[in-house]
Amino acid sequence: MVDDQKKMIYLSGKSVEHPDIGLMMSFNVGKQAIGNNKVWAADNGCFARPDLYSDDKYLDWLDKFPRETCLFATAPDVVGNAKETLERSLPLLPKIRSIGYKSAFIAQDGATKNLPWEEFDCLFIGGTTTWKLSQSAADIMGEAKRNRKWLHVGRVNSYRRLSLISILGADSCDGTFLAFGPDKNLPRLLRWFEKLEEQTCLNLKGV
Repeated sequence: MVDDQKKMIYLSGKSVEHPDIGLMMSFNVGKQAIGNNKVWAADNGCFARPDLYSDDKYLDWLDKFPRETCLFATAPDVVGNAKETLERSLPLLPKIRSIGYKSAFIAQDGATKNLPWEEFDCLFIGGTTTWKLSQSAADIMGEAKRNRKWLHVGRVNSYRRLSLISILGADSCDGTFLAFGPDKNLPRLLRWFEKLEEQTCLNLKGV
């Protein structure tokens, strides 16, 4: 089901009853539940609660949930530091795969196209806002698509950024937009995706 997806998927940390909105689950963030056939992804949560994180606890937590509808599970990262993220992620990436998940490597500030592409299934663009919008990040995103990796971008909370990552080939993204006033912001978010589809149609027609 997940592999046949064509339209970009938006993941929210807040569960929303809408077929086009998936769920971003985070380790050590209270009780969480996945609805039937709900598309979701797993965040390691080591940045939010480093005092509670361990690789073994994270893997045990992942083991409780359905793999079939999961886009990816992230390996632990170090915010803003590509070198330390690589060192921390490499041991866990194969372990995530071994329990039936697609593993995600989080690219941080300073990352280059010279990544261990065979070790993971999804490239997750993290890092600071400045780096995320840089040419370096765009180059890595292009390399991810050339390596046929799922491409996810974190912290997408505006139409401008959604449009940009769509052009760069993102398969999914996440944000906190629906956490604040979901009744008001869900229609706005859905309209953003409608605009993307309209623009794509215009581009295909050469308008």
